Amino acid sequence: MLILMKSGATPVEVEAVARFVLEAGFRVDKSNGSGPVMFSIHGGSTELDVKRAKGLPGVARIASIKTAYKLSSREFKPADTVVAVGNVKIGAGQKLAVIAGPCSFESSAQALEVARAVKQAGVQLMRGGIYKPRTSPFSFQGLRDKGVGLLAELKRETGLGFVTEAVDERSFDLLEEHADMIQIGARNMQNFELLRRAGRSRKPVLLKRGMSATLEELLMAADYILAGGNEQVVLCERGIKTFASHTRNTLDLSAVPVIKHMSHLPVIVDPSHGTGYARYVPAMALAAAACGADGIMIEVHNDPKHALSDGAQALDLAAFGALVPRIEAVATAAR
Repeated sequence: MLILMKSGATPVEVEAVARFVLEAGFRVDKSNGSGPVMFSIHGGSTELDVKRAKGLPGVARIASIKTAYKLSSREFKPADTVVAVGNVKIGAGQKLAVIAGPCSFESSAQALEVARAVKQAGVQLMRGGIYKPRTSPFSFQGLRDKGVGLLAELKRETGLGFVTEAVDERSFDLLEEHADMIQIGARNMQNFELLRRAGRSRKPVLLKRGMSATLEELLMAADYILAGGNEQVVLCERGIKTFASHTRNTLDLSAVPVIKHMSHLPVIVDPSHGTGYARYVPAMALAAAACGADGIMIEVHNDPKHALSDGAQALDLAAFGALVPRIEAVATAAR
């Protein structure tokens, strides 16, 4: 059971609700976020007197939710959430969002060339890694701290919005000022301290499904962010590890309608990581548009053969430019 306090609830009112629950024999956990206070109620040998609890000063709502994931559930919020990233809205009823750019920003010149091509294709949101968690410690790890200022430079030049990944709380702090949306990648989906940091932010968050995560685990990870008061969360299906070896990962497109049934949060698809090979990306991008995704994230590089990370799955600029109108046509037909 959840007890949600009003945004203007006073410390005295909050304390009174906590005392009421404790005296009734229940354990109570209070949220630590920057949003309205929320209590999670556990245990107890009898039922909580909900009618009395609702009448306490400062209480906004009491929700009894059966699923393990709470705040991200349809039961908690039946209406679809729409997330604004700069001038782009992601969610039900909105134009399908396309987010494109290189796996990693490698230099100012490379980033600017790709940014201009992305904008020319009609895309308003660009992705690009500055901090890169890599499987091998000897692989290119991104420009890191010296690349943070590149976002401001690219924004001045192009007017695009930017999505980039934070790998820990420190990088989140540095990127928060410059990024329009901060990504928490598959490897960090259950980095709970990073999720809590995202919950204290007012920036939209793109949460990628872990490589072996169930949908329930993905939604519970989203709950960490929502519990902190940040309601601007977009989920991303990017492929999971299975026995199959014909693609880098197994892109679970069935997750899109299932998540939409389970949760009010928007969901996008990353066919680049989902397949690992550029030749399969267009087909899976079109399939993602057809199955009801709210957006698609695609890796694009000006010279994929010489990319410092994930070049095999990146489309070149011409291929991406040709794909965008096809994605838009499928998304329109699927509505």
